[in-house]
Amino acid sequence: MIDETVAEIEEMQTHSSSVVAVKAARALFELNDREYATVDEFVRDVERNSSVLRRANPSHASLFNVQRTITRDLNEADPDSVEEGKAALETAIEEMVERIEGGKKRAAAHTAELIEDGTTILTHDYSSTVNAAIERAVDGGVSVSVYVTEARPRMAGRKTARKLGEIDGVEPTLIVDSAAGTYLQECDFVLMGMDCLVSDTLYNRIGTYPIAATAADLDVPMYVTGSGAKLIDSGFAFENEYRPTSEVLLEPTEGFAIENPLYDATPVRLLDGIITDDGAMSF
Repeated sequence: MIDETVAEIEEMQTHSSSVVAVKAARALFELNDREYATVDEFVRDVERNSSVLRRANPSHASLFNVQRTITRDLNEADPDSVEEGKAALETAIEEMVERIEGGKKRAAAHTAELIEDGTTILTHDYSSTVNAAIERAVDGGVSVSVYVTEARPRMAGRKTARKLGEIDGVEPTLIVDSAAGTYLQECDFVLMGMDCLVSDTLYNRIGTYPIAATAADLDVPMYVTGSGAKLIDSGFAFENEYRPTSEVLLEPTEGFAIENPLYDATPVRLLDGIITDDGAMSF
């Protein structure tokens, strides 16, 4: 399961970084089925596999946070036997999974409070927390219009538009990324998820920065939402990921290069708030 999870993360088969973090945490359950001669051997194997999972995507702060916390909790438990170690690992995994999944639900509940009847929103990429917040709001009786960017080159926005289109009370419109500035003028605010927040910089799907800059110029508020596990202030160095050029152009190129970065960096000064399971932080 660990090898399969590492491969899935590396191939980016799952868009949500929270889902990635949960999958990686649960993958460590595999170690409780192995035999170990000593507790030190068990702890070293947990640390080694946790490091392998963490390195599968160095851009995911939630993945980093979860794996670091699990190994820290296991070491702090200081088990006297392999059996105690396995019990401590199981507890650490379950607590982290609940923190992420429960955190997403709480963040969505706080975010839903922003959405009033008749609100028009622009969102970018795919965020399970954003979708949950919108669904929670319309369950409360409001109707919402949502402009959804395609989020090229992987077109994750198409998945968002389809998901929102299945919710009664939501009227989604899929737009090309370069049209964001045109439709922002019709929006009450921008709402999107986040890959991670490191100190005073938001790292998120490429295209977030120009949307944030345009929204600030047009005085359209912008909020990002997600589990608090995505916030990190030390020990983590964000590494951008560069996707295959074939996602941009299938044909061989001559005379020019292609760059396909997955993320960009947005200063938090361009945001009006970040909403997590602990509530909203304003800037």
